[in-house]
Amino acid sequence: MLGLALVMAQTIAAQARGMPESFADLADQVSPAVVNITTSTTVAASTGPGPQLPEGSPFEDFFRDFMGPDGDDGQRRQRRSQALGSGFVISEDGFIVTNNHVIEKADEIEIEFFSGKTLEAKVIGTDPNTDIALLKVESDEPLSFVPFGDSDLMRVGDWVMAMGNPLGQGFSVSAGIVSARNRALTGTYDDFIQTDAAINRGNSGGPLFNMDGQVIGVNTAILSPNGGSIGIGFSMASNVVTNVIGQLQEFGETRRGWLGVRIQDVTPDVAEAIGLETAAGALVTDVPEGPAAEGGIEAGDVITSFDGVEVADTRELVRVVGNSGVGETVRVVVFRDGKTQTLKVTLGRRETAENAVPAAAPALEDEVVEKELLGLTLTPLTDELRDQLEVGSLGEGLVVTDVDEMSEAYEKGLRAGDVITEAGQQKVASADDLEARVEEAKEAGRKSLLLLIRRQGEPRFVALSLDD
Repeated sequence: MLGLALVMAQTIAAQARGMPESFADLADQVSPAVVNITTSTTVAASTGPGPQLPEGSPFEDFFRDFMGPDGDDGQRRQRRSQALGSGFVISEDGFIVTNNHVIEKADEIEIEFFSGKTLEAKVIGTDPNTDIALLKVESDEPLSFVPFGDSDLMRVGDWVMAMGNPLGQGFSVSAGIVSARNRALTGTYDDFIQTDAAINRGNSGGPLFNMDGQVIGVNTAILSPNGGSIGIGFSMASNVVTNVIGQLQEFGETRRGWLGVRIQDVTPDVAEAIGLETAAGALVTDVPEGPAAEGGIEAGDVITSFDGVEVADTRELVRVVGNSGVGETVRVVVFRDGKTQTLKVTLGRRETAENAVPAAAPALEDEVVEKELLGLTLTPLTDELRDQLEVGSLGEGLVVTDVDEMSEAYEKGLRAGDVITEAGQQKVASADDLEARVEEAKEAGRKSLLLLIRRQGEPRFVALSLDD
C-alpha cells in the first residue's frame, strides 16, 4: 500500500508539473503521417588503375583491346548512391515536407509510410535558404496528415516529440523540451527551435510535434563533435516553414519581398551619436536604386518598424521583409534627424531583383573611430585618388592616408584608403568640414560622432568617440 501510494503521488506530481505520463497516444495519433525517405542518385564510380603488366607481355594487346586505351572498359562506370531521411504528410492529397538536403540531386525518391506502403515522389519545389523541400505522391486513397502549429507560441521548457528515421533504423520517437528559441545558424532566414529531443542523422526533414500533435518545427541539424546526438538539435520553426511551403505549392519556388537597402546593426555608440534612445533597429548604410529609394528611405536612417513589426536588429528586418509579399505596400518607420517618420514602400522580389544588394554589409572588424582630430591623417578626395582607390562614382570626401596605431580609430578598423563621405550625417569635403562636425557634436552634448566610411565602394557607419 505504501509503495502504491508513493507511485500515485509521483504521478500526480508529474502531472502537476505538466509532464506527460506517456507519449504513446500522441505517437499513435501522428505516426501514420510521418514517412521515411530513401533517395537514389547516379554517381560516377572510380574504376582504379588497370593491371600492371611487364612491357612486351602477350597480354598487353588483350587488355588494351578489352579495357580500352586508358585502362578502363571503354565506358564511364556509374553506381547508385542512396541516402535516407524523414518527412511528413501535410495534406490528404499527398503533399510531403522534408529538408532540401535530403532530396538534393536525387534521381529517384521513395516514400515509405508507417504501414509499410511505398510510393514514388516528385519534387514540387525547394528552398535552399531554409533547407525546406516540398514533395508530392499520388495515392489511390486519402492519406493521413498532420497540421502545422504556431511555433511562436512555444516556450522554453515546453515538451516536444520528434519522429523520424534516425540512422536508418526506421520509425523512431524521441522526446524532450524546447531548449531555446530563435536560434540562427548560417542562413539569412534562420529561425530555429533548439531541443534536447534526440535527433540524429536520418531524422532530417522529420517533424517536431507539440503535445497537441501539431508540427512546430522541421528537424534540420544537430550540434555534435562526433556526428551523434548530444542533446542539441535544431528544428526550423513552423512559422517559417508554412510561409515557404505556401509559396512552393502556389509557384513551385519562393517569392520573397525585397526592400533594397544595405544595413548594419545599431551599436550603443552609434545610437548615442545619432540621439537614438536604445540601440535597436537596422541602420541603413546605402540605398541603391530600388523599392527603398523610391519610397524615400535614405542612408543614415534607422529602420525601427516594418509593417507593424518592431525591428530589433538587422536579422529581424531581413526575416520580416523576406516573409512579406512581393508587390505589397508596407509602412516603414525610420528614425531620422532626431525624430521618427513613416514611409510607404512597395516591395520588389528578392530572387529576381537586378543587381540585388546584399542584405547586410560586411563588417569592418568592429570599427568605431578617433582621429587627429582623432588619430587620422586626412586629405581631400581628388580625381587621381578616385582612380587609385577605384571609387570613381563618389563625390566629395576625405581620404584616410594614415592611422595612428595607438588610436581608437585604428582599434575599430579604420585603415589607410578608407574614404569619409559624411560626418554627423552631413557631407564632408575637407578637414575643416570634419572639424566643424566635431565641434557641433560636442556643443550638442554628443559623446561620439557618426562617420560614413566607404572602403572599395562598400559603405559602413562608424561612431567615433569625441573624448579628449
